[in-house]
Amino acid sequence: MTTQLTADAARLVGYGLRPRLVPARDDTYRGLIVRASTDDEFAAAVQAVAAGFDLVVMEISERAGIVVASTDESVFAIRAGDYWRRAGGDGKASDRVLHALAHLGAATMAFPRPADLANETYLGRITVDGVEAFVREAAGRLAEAAVRNDDADTAAGEPGLEASWRVYSRRAQTGSTGDGRRLPSSTTGIVGRALTFLSEQGLLTRTGDERHGTYRTTPRYRTQVREAGVLMFDELLSLGITAISDGSATIEVAWTPEALTEL
Repeated sequence: MTTQLTADAARLVGYGLRPRLVPARDDTYRGLIVRASTDDEFAAAVQAVAAGFDLVVMEISERAGIVVASTDESVFAIRAGDYWRRAGGDGKASDRVLHALAHLGAATMAFPRPADLANETYLGRITVDGVEAFVREAAGRLAEAAVRNDDADTAAGEPGLEASWRVYSRRAQTGSTGDGRRLPSSTTGIVGRALTFLSEQGLLTRTGDERHGTYRTTPRYRTQVREAGVLMFDELLSLGITAISDGSATIEVAWTPEALTEL
């Protein structure tokens, strides 16, 4: 492996750490993507450089660019403290549950069918209000199921922490500060901060302010969700949720056990 080959491979990996940049906007980036797709030696060098930084190459394509994910050991990994600084939360247990549900709801609504994840041209569209309504409806269904099953005191994985549906249901949906700003600790505020974070990471693109913020997905987000799709479905299935709407009867989640074979 020559010095120049290694340098070019490192340059391509570096592009992957600039998530909001896409090959269509940078000729050098696009050229390296094409090279990685046609030159096996260069592709191997890219994988080796990424591994040296404890990164995993998830995809290399002209639409998504190079998509890398960090391992826990990587210096590029986003730590919990980093997330809370960017999202504006304090990281307490209840907020961790709410943010996790917001991210799960966003990914599920953005790609409601397994076929969407397999379609390179598919663009999902979500809103803050839609994701909030999705998760709130899920929380309501879980509450009903808990009453039927006499399971209302199920733990949420941490000692003393209420079940996740109870945490979400009890948090105010909206609210405002004295100067009229949206209350950050409301569920709408939390979903808004979660989607803003995804946008900053190049996973969503904000397209408007309707319904507290409208977004479309990026190829990078599709790759990330595709890799985690089965895990997300298992999580929803374990909660007893296989088909719920966004509160306006316009979107229905279509994950089913049989549909997983399409992934």
